[in-house]
Amino acid sequence: MAATGPTYDVVLLAEQALSEVDAQEVIALHEELETDQQVRYHVLIPVEDAAARVEATLGSLGAGEPMVVPAMAMNDLDLEAVREECLQQSADALATSLRLLRAGGVEAEGRTVEEPPVAALAKTIAETDGREAIILTRPHLVAEFFHLDWTSKARRKLEVPVLHLLEHESIVEQSAGSGEGVSGV
Repeated sequence: MAATGPTYDVVLLAEQALSEVDAQEVIALHEELETDQQVRYHVLIPVEDAAARVEATLGSLGAGEPMVVPAMAMNDLDLEAVREECLQQSADALATSLRLLRAGGVEAEGRTVEEPPVAALAKTIAETDGREAIILTRPHLVAEFFHLDWTSKARRKLEVPVLHLLEHESIVEQSAGSGEGVSGV
């Protein structure tokens, strides 16, 4: 779908693949734009840090008890294989997200990012002359409380509107407090 007039670029940072509800909600946000502007979405999906994943997995094995990981187990661990799995999961999430947005009749492109997510968001806003940013995440209550979440960081760094949506939850559910969002706290 090639844009015929000016574009309204929206950068979308998503923690995981969009669901059909997510894609519909994002598209609905821009249905009322001026008819001469074609909305173009730039989707960013972060690649999970393989080393952090391994560390978290090993840490959870101890379930709070001090545990020494045998050197043999660490030697058998293939960090490169875990890294490749993380890359593939992010690529799959991106492909799903783009497919769902395009099925909704909008123009969408994207990439996976290995740099810090908010830095990638800021860079993409600058590169595309983005007019707004949308961040889709699961609820992160502690990070949100201390304003260390992606949305808080983006609002401090960017000079465009930043909207935070909870993944897999409609805007109606989020505003009514009936979903899993922060409003249930």
